[in-house]
Amino acid sequence: MRDLAEQFGQIDIYLFDQLLRGRLVPSMRVFDAGCGTGRNLVYLLRSGFDVFGADSDERAIQALRRLPILHEAGVPPDHFRVERLEALSFPDAFADVVLSSAVLHFARDDEQFGAMLRGSWRVLKPGGMLFCRLASTIGMEARMRQVAGRRYQLPDGSERYLVDEPMLMGWTRDLGGDLLDPLKTTVVQDERCMTTWILRKRPKRAR
Repeated sequence: MRDLAEQFGQIDIYLFDQLLRGRLVPSMRVFDAGCGTGRNLVYLLRSGFDVFGADSDERAIQALRRLPILHEAGVPPDHFRVERLEALSFPDAFADVVLSSAVLHFARDDEQFGAMLRGSWRVLKPGGMLFCRLASTIGMEARMRQVAGRRYQLPDGSERYLVDEPMLMGWTRDLGGDLLDPLKTTVVQDERCMTTWILRKRPKRAR
């Protein structure tokens, strides 16, 4: 178990599934939108992916930059920046894969959610994949207490911005994406629902 933990870190099991299915390969550039301290990046760094990330938490980025694997892999510190997803300095169509794991449900309201999502989508190349995990109401609709708009208090006591299936399908259409997998939701007993939303960005049509 220790060897597995060293190799894969605390990677999201649903992201691990995408690795097993060959949707992420070491030739790709991966951007972690809301990377935190890098829980999903250990295996990618060990395996030769070209890895970048951003997070608004300066302490998290500092901790990530101190990871030994970062230095072992020769990754420059400025690959990881203290930035909000609404105002990323990375260029358009920058990454083959964008990760957004347990980030978007911290949005204050509809406006910020849209800005965070569009900021993450902007850096994704046409044909690339957005891997997103976020809290939702799916499967526990009657257990969520609405606070304001799409902000709800969950049974576990936390407050989150929650999406549902029609909203995610609407955003899929509006962004110009296609579902790579059906929406999948894990219901954690009497606590919360986490939905996996995986999109492919449609390539631009030749003129």
